[in-house]
Amino acid sequence: MQYLCEIFFKKNMSLVITGTVAFDAIETPFGKTDKIVGGAATYASLAASYFYEKVKIVSVVGEDFPQSDINLFKEHNIATDGLQIIKGQKSFFWAGKYHIDMNSRDTLTTELNVLENFDPIIPESYQDCEYLLLGNLTPQIQRTTIQRLKNRPKLIVLDTMNFWMDVALDDLLDTISRVDVLTINDAEARQLSGEYSLVKAAKKILAMGPEYLVIKKGEHGALLFNEDQVFSAPALPLAEVFDPTGAGDTFAGGFIGYLAKVGTINFNNMKNALIFGSALASFCVEKFGTEGLKNLSTEAIATRVREFVELSSFVIEQ
Repeated sequence: MQYLCEIFFKKNMSLVITGTVAFDAIETPFGKTDKIVGGAATYASLAASYFYEKVKIVSVVGEDFPQSDINLFKEHNIATDGLQIIKGQKSFFWAGKYHIDMNSRDTLTTELNVLENFDPIIPESYQDCEYLLLGNLTPQIQRTTIQRLKNRPKLIVLDTMNFWMDVALDDLLDTISRVDVLTINDAEARQLSGEYSLVKAAKKILAMGPEYLVIKKGEHGALLFNEDQVFSAPALPLAEVFDPTGAGDTFAGGFIGYLAKVGTINFNNMKNALIFGSALASFCVEKFGTEGLKNLSTEAIATRVREFVELSSFVIEQ
């Protein structure tokens, strides 16, 4: 318990997160919402804020994005100097409907709006960035974010998806070569590498540049690869899963937030980060949108982490 609580102590350098801040409309077998706050940077920054004091977002919204929703970031001590508000335009909007298995979904509406011409601006107050999370956006925007930082961060984590593999592969490969950690799901790992075996896929992807690879497997947990080292993190069986929309982004935010907190990058800390990221994601899916991430306590997170640890803890009797 003492160790679990120690990770909540504060440090000084900043964690910058770029990605979408948007509106979502979600329908699952368990209910539906009108427009609610979503986006990769929203979920990731909220998750990271439970571990790290200086979280700063880079994103863009339209003038339709209410101040009350921006206040959600401020309530979690997330800096919004890098959140552009474009007058006369609307925020990015996505609507989707999940199937009964909650692993597949249909996109009903995608309105890029302000995201179509998004040019990431890095405020001077963000130049103390030591940890950088590049949430799912075009590879060009992700690369531009790296280039606009005066000093290379200690750790750069990149999240991406199959769409960019389809339409911007060369740009994506260039951006992947510049980062330390890549997080993708199992289908995307197979597509990117051309290998069905995830072990073979990981070897090919690591050769593209990153030192670590995280392969997310949804309800089956996640895998961490680094050279010849492999770690498998379980997924927590949950009685109720209402909305998986922001789970991957929440995982990424919790993952890098934990690493920023401990301050040392090695395989063992990466393993722990997988568990802490998974714990935050498990809270996220229990409610619609960001509701599951708004008011978590240190004790609740520590208890959830112990549940993950107990899932794979065993003793072999002689």
